[in-house]
Amino acid sequence: MQAVQSPVIPIVGEWVRATPGCISLGQGIVWWGPPPQAVEAAQKALSDPLLHRYKPVEGIPELVEAFEQKLLRDNGIAVRPQSRVIVSSGGNMAFVNALLAVTSPGDEVILNTPFYFNHDMAVTMVGCRPVCVATDAKYQLDLAALRAAITPKTRAILTVSPNNPTGAVYPESALRAVNALCAENGIYHIHDEAYEGFEYGVPHVSQGSFDGASRHTISLFSLSKIYGFASWRIGYMVAPAFLFDAIKKIQDTILICPTALSQYAALGALQGGADYYTPRIAGLAAVRELVRVELQAVAGLCEIPEPDGAFYYLLNVRTNSSPLQLAERLVKEHGVAVLPGSAFFPAEQANGCRLRVAYGALEKDSVAEGMRRLTRGLRALVRDQSNECGAVSDGRDVGG
Repeated sequence: MQAVQSPVIPIVGEWVRATPGCISLGQGIVWWGPPPQAVEAAQKALSDPLLHRYKPVEGIPELVEAFEQKLLRDNGIAVRPQSRVIVSSGGNMAFVNALLAVTSPGDEVILNTPFYFNHDMAVTMVGCRPVCVATDAKYQLDLAALRAAITPKTRAILTVSPNNPTGAVYPESALRAVNALCAENGIYHIHDEAYEGFEYGVPHVSQGSFDGASRHTISLFSLSKIYGFASWRIGYMVAPAFLFDAIKKIQDTILICPTALSQYAALGALQGGADYYTPRIAGLAAVRELVRVELQAVAGLCEIPEPDGAFYYLLNVRTNSSPLQLAERLVKEHGVAVLPGSAFFPAEQANGCRLRVAYGALEKDSVAEGMRRLTRGLRALVRDQSNECGAVSDGRDVGG
């Protein structure tokens, strides 16, 4: 456990709590909560005298069936007979289930960087080695580098699209290439789709729908984002049927079963469906445009790859300050919180000063004020020399 990085969100959270009036553009959640159908289903379930009893390890049958129908309708994934659905307590647990089912200590799992820090943490926790492969300047997959990273110890390649922390969306051609690469090498393609639905002008692609993918593909999903279900802790995974018994052993040991009340609420949320989340995501697209416009004010200070999904921007600030130091000063001196990008990179790749800006948790007016504070803070803390000499020089910017 000493080798596992500490999660950065609690660190930033302490700074925010100690700074009255601070606006947080840090944590990756949405501003809305569950649909009314979820609350009604939970209230109805409370009257069941057997609610308190253990439920099936893989999830209550009616929720499993509802997810299977949703996967076929929305993702093009025909679950049975080749695959099975397992309901988990959030997407993070689904990933740990997958790791424990397909790896042994000492194996390698390929992560694309920047990565979601909990994925890196989980790989280390199960005794495996994360092999971190850099993406390109726009945070897109480097297929040649992925191929070169495969060794006899490799058990899986993980992709996350739409991506946390970059907001990048991988095109179908790239996901097909990774899936084929995994099949060719006898390893698993684990694909995290927690941000399904949060795409802007580009399609969502589920690699579990590809022909021949079912034997080597594990797909991870979550209700946390799209249904505002973060603390209800409901996710689900689609895994090859031959892994079903192994995953049940894991989940029975760690969890026994997902919380029954949350499962019934999830069943209600699915009834709300696209009518509930579509207008909210459309509203988020307008917030995204606001963020894009505000960031133009610091285009001389940062590299700002344009994201096509999720609700993040990952800025690369032209400074020699550490991302942790810069993030702390933004909170304490300018009243706005973002996450230091060092949490999303291995130490050997953590060059530069990146900051993750999350705009999903707040409504438009709050985001607008937060972005004004962020851009003012960056201008104050980072010296922009582009107007002086036509280019940013060595980036020494500790003034401000």
